[in-house]
Amino acid sequence: MLLSIITFLPAVFALVVWGVASEKTAKKWTLAFTIVEFIASLLMFAHFKPGVAGLQLVEHRSWIPAIGVDYFLGVDGLSFWLILLTTLLTPLALVGAWTSVNKREKTFCLTVLFLESTMVGTFVAMNSILFYCFFEASLVPMYFMIGIWGGPRRIYATVKFFIYTMAGSIFMLLGIIALMLIYAKTHDGQISANITDFYKLHGQLPFVAGTFLNTQTLLFFAFSLAFAIKVPVFPFHTWLPDAHVEAPTPGSVILAGVLLKMGTYGFLRFSIPIFPEAAEHWAWVFFLIGAFGIIYGALVAMVQPDMKKLVAYSSVSHMGYVMIGLFAMNPQGIMGALYQMLNHGVSTGALFLLVGMIYERTHSREIKDYGGLASIAPLFTIAFLIVTMSSIAVPMTNGFVGEFLILLGTFEANRFVAAFSVLGVILGASYMLWMVKKIFFGKPKGVVVEKHEHGLDLLPREIAILVPLVILIFWMGLFPNTFLRYSEASVENLVQHHGQYEVQAPKVLAPHLRVAAREGVR
Repeated sequence: MLLSIITFLPAVFALVVWGVASEKTAKKWTLAFTIVEFIASLLMFAHFKPGVAGLQLVEHRSWIPAIGVDYFLGVDGLSFWLILLTTLLTPLALVGAWTSVNKREKTFCLTVLFLESTMVGTFVAMNSILFYCFFEASLVPMYFMIGIWGGPRRIYATVKFFIYTMAGSIFMLLGIIALMLIYAKTHDGQISANITDFYKLHGQLPFVAGTFLNTQTLLFFAFSLAFAIKVPVFPFHTWLPDAHVEAPTPGSVILAGVLLKMGTYGFLRFSIPIFPEAAEHWAWVFFLIGAFGIIYGALVAMVQPDMKKLVAYSSVSHMGYVMIGLFAMNPQGIMGALYQMLNHGVSTGALFLLVGMIYERTHSREIKDYGGLASIAPLFTIAFLIVTMSSIAVPMTNGFVGEFLILLGTFEANRFVAAFSVLGVILGASYMLWMVKKIFFGKPKGVVVEKHEHGLDLLPREIAILVPLVILIFWMGLFPNTFLRYSEASVENLVQHHGQYEVQAPKVLAPHLRVAAREGVR
């Protein structure tokens, strides 16, 4: 019952807020409820066994047997930390909007709670139709969050976001239906939409190397297109900068911190294990777009005059690292990609919070309007510098561990891609440090001077938001095994079985990652 509670508790709380809270008290009620949700998610530690590769905390009941839809929830090392990231960032994002969102506050709170429920549901659903429902349902509250509380071009941004992601998901739905029909054909008419049953189709999905027109390749790209748009990878990224720039601060935090991870999680849960030969054969495509996205995102970020747009394009670059790590298809690459998903949620989420804090004071995101902020707001400067160090992967921060593992795994799979992708580290440091120099150092000027009398440094509420994120930055950087050990068994099982990922039959694996990938994965 724990996963059901974690999944639907925010939705229940939303109904309570709607029925009980007033406009003035809605945020307080919602903050209390999101904290309760986070505490409830921490209970997974009491039941989750790090050395087990398969699904845990399973809830499996027949729901709509006529079409193979079961109520099937479970968590493994691939989803464990993503659930906790979701429940942590939601209350922090809400507090970040405490004063910036000052219209239709009760509706805003309902939107946040329903969004949290759909995000958690996506990570625990182990029936493909149930997954699809949560995956698509998350679009609705985010649509309203950007469309109602966003910036001047919010309607354009939210419609573009909605159309892009929904269009991609149509291909995933067609792929799910095709897999259900194939499963029924190969199992005496038995219908199932369970993801674990799709894993058993290994050998039943024809694959011919060198041609696009075969069942496994077509289905692989049907799913991968939906997830690539969600990530988003180049060239499907154009909706992301608009959505980030126009979204309110909590929308940007949740979008960068969690929603983008639904795409990379989809590759781990569907594309790679269900279609192993196609994933291996076409890995070069994702190496290409991932590596190009790293450099492209960094170069475009370097010329952005708007600090929020700069951070948005940095997301394109960082998610490119995740893609090449996933398609290295060895333990180091996949573990690094999974770790980088968490890192990106922490560091980029913190960057959007910081940008939102300073914008709320000055009403400007133009980098040229700033200068010398370090002498006026020392606490804000320290926090921004720490998060910047994380974003550019300085050793002892979380970003270094993720990028190191990704490049290590990618080097083993394709040395040229790894060497090319390293340029992104240099470019990332260039644009982030350039922004820090322009905003924080030199003689105070522009809005820094104009708004100084009102106070520009962090408030106690804002310090409370940033402290847990700063702690995570150093904790994940200095003690990565605290997090890696919860995922390594599932990652190694994924690599070893390479499409025979038997999560329904848990298997205890060695507690440490192997140095080399299984032969033939590269």
